[in-house]
Amino acid sequence: MEMNTAYAPKTLEEALQIRHDTHARPLAGGTDLMVQYRRGEGAAPRFPWPVLLLCGVDEMRGISRDGKGNVTIGALEISADIARSELVPWHVRQAASRMGAISLRNQATIGGNIGNSSPKGDLPATLILLDAEVELASIRGTRRMLVDDFIIAAKKNHLEDDELITKVIIPPHDFTYVWYRKIGTRRANAISKLSLSAALTLDKEGTIIDFRASSGAAGPKVERSRKVEEMLVGKRIDRIDEVLPAFLDAYDGVISPHAMPEYRRRVTRNMLSYFLKEAGKRPAGKVIEETC
Repeated sequence: MEMNTAYAPKTLEEALQIRHDTHARPLAGGTDLMVQYRRGEGAAPRFPWPVLLLCGVDEMRGISRDGKGNVTIGALEISADIARSELVPWHVRQAASRMGAISLRNQATIGGNIGNSSPKGDLPATLILLDAEVELASIRGTRRMLVDDFIIAAKKNHLEDDELITKVIIPPHDFTYVWYRKIGTRRANAISKLSLSAALTLDKEGTIIDFRASSGAAGPKVERSRKVEEMLVGKRIDRIDEVLPAFLDAYDGVISPHAMPEYRRRVTRNMLSYFLKEAGKRPAGKVIEETC
């Protein structure tokens, strides 16, 4: 019987050397690859390439915050633990808590979710909103990239054949209002049909000094347009109705013209409009509820 070639390193150094020598594909939770290459009930999946099993590399685990407020999440951290950690920013915890069924959240890793680079991935949309970076390591050294730059398109990214995603670094933020919504067949246990992460910061006079939004499952990758976001900077939240139509029209262009664009644009407009209008009515520092 044909068998898969698998390597099970115990240290990061060993894993990077194997990756360099064999170009074996990294496998952590395997929630995507195990399904993609399954062969039927009772049969183990068969991969067309050697596999690098990373579950024994404890150096790629852990959640911590440094003195500057940056949160570091090891690439092997599972969604269930990310959702429970008070160190992790609110948006990321929300996405992690709604990623599939409980069994999947206890297996899926943040590194795998980024490395899979699906536009429907739950975590990348929130990480892109927060300007998070990935650390990529090889025997040549390490480098860091914004998650937004790392993911190129559906299932495509900038990971080199000898590199591993080792950690995610999220810079600190102090938003006045935050929003997260995942739309699927069910509240959880489902692949996103559409998701929206948004946040804004007001100064003491009620002027928007930071606004950002990222849309998952809205194109070949998570969509975020800093140019469109800038349209709201400098505007007063209590006069948002004056600029909202032009902003929403511009945001229509962020959504891909493929795959049900009318539905995705209409729903996204409704969510953004609700978030921005409700922000003008709520005390500062509140989570805007999902209802819209």
